[in-house]
Amino acid sequence: MKAANVRSITDLKNRTKELVREVSDGGQSVVITQNGQAKVVVMDVEQYDRLQDTLAMLKILAQSQESLTRTGRTYSSAEVRRRAKAVLDKASSR
Repeated sequence: MKAANVRSITDLKNRTKELVREVSDGGQSVVITQNGQAKVVVMDVEQYDRLQDTLAMLKILAQSQESLTRTGRTYSSAEVRRRAKAVLDKASSR
């Protein structure tokens, strides 16, 4: 776990408003622990959106590699951009 900011669930319960403000203003995620074990991560919406975009791009790359290995077919940069935009648009609509 890379998060520098770790808080207990009790802290979340007692200081929810402050924690939300801290995450929102600071842009850093916070790991919430329960009984000393990491259970959830709280992050601001912009950070979450960036994470989703990154995951969508990684999925595209993995699918491209799989397709190339399976079929040997390549695509033009325009086709790749079109497909990438479609995947990102789909991920954004969730």
